[in-house]
Amino acid sequence: MQELVIASNNSGKLREIQQLLAPLGIEAIAQSNLAVTEIEEPYGTFVENALAKARHASRVTGLPALADDSGVCVNILGGAPGVLSARYAGEPKSDERNNQKLIGILKNQPDRSAYYYCIIVLVRHADDPQPIIADDSWHGEIMLEPRGTGGFGYDPYFFLPDLNKTAAQLPMEQKNQISHRGKALKKLSEFLAVIKL
Repeated sequence: MQELVIASNNSGKLREIQQLLAPLGIEAIAQSNLAVTEIEEPYGTFVENALAKARHASRVTGLPALADDSGVCVNILGGAPGVLSARYAGEPKSDERNNQKLIGILKNQPDRSAYYYCIIVLVRHADDPQPIIADDSWHGEIMLEPRGTGGFGYDPYFFLPDLNKTAAQLPMEQKNQISHRGKALKKLSEFLAVIKL
């Protein structure tokens, strides 16, 4: 089985990515299991942050590395929280505080349309001149009251009108089929079917 390091310490993301890569014969190993420390994400774009994380994990481990940078983007807020989604309410990271801040800002807004965005970068080695990049989005709206206990991050507030459910109410298998990360990983898997790591 091919080993790949996942440049994330987010247990929710790790679970989703491991589940999606397993059928490809890829063992996704959390960077924390290989003594890779988290790095800063100083960039204003998802792609730059993902590439920096992937290169760092690959450099430390000598393995191919995959990094995802993702977040929720609210249209009326010009795409915020965006790249700041995980730290929207400041340090230390807290899903609960992030959600409360977002709901507080949106409570009197008539338009709460939003989308999750995910970009995935895979490098075969730390200096890979041709990183493989896949991205996708998942559209919905922000609810003011949480629903569901699954998922992580903004999922209890991310409402999907077509399904009349939040992301946190979906079974993992269904979420992986339709989410921003699931769709981006499917695109990545098409690359992985024809290239060698």
